Amino acid sequence: RAALDRATVLLSMTKGGKRIDNVWGSGGGQQSVKHLVKEIDMLLKEYLLSGDILEAERCLQELEVPHFHHELVYEAVVIVLESTGEKTFKMILDLLKSLWTSSVITMDQMKRGYERVYHEIPDINLDVPHSYSVLERFVEECFQAGIISKPLRDLCPSR
Repeated sequence: RAALDRATVLLSMTKGGKRIDNVWGSGGGQQSVKHLVKEIDMLLKEYLLSGDILEAERCLQELEVPHFHHELVYEAVVIVLESTGEKTFKMILDLLKSLWTSSVITMDQMKRGYERVYHEIPDINLDVPHSYSVLERFVEECFQAGIISKPLRDLCPSR
């Protein structure tokens, strides 16, 4: 009852919505998909510059959208496909392994992210030649690291 009374007071105040954001928070499902995609993209770019896995994990958890973690998986794998260096390949592999080991990213979200990449790979290959071979190699490394399951590895498309 006290919470309802407090909410009524906050809503009746001028700019009540902003006040509620300050009291209850506005994370999670309140954010637009476009905003979340941008945040995940910035998180990954910052990680690739700093190499700080714990900071990347903290930033991902602060977004409060565990149902959207497949976007991070998808974007991370696409970054690997678009990169030319071995450093990015290894850093993204390490990040996904850490997020998987710490259970920040669930099996379902990991699977959804990879399936999105598998579905988009024909389009990605138009812009990034050799993306099929890079994807096969990355998927195999992820399987060897215990990040993905054998059935998910076997779904990986090949040329």
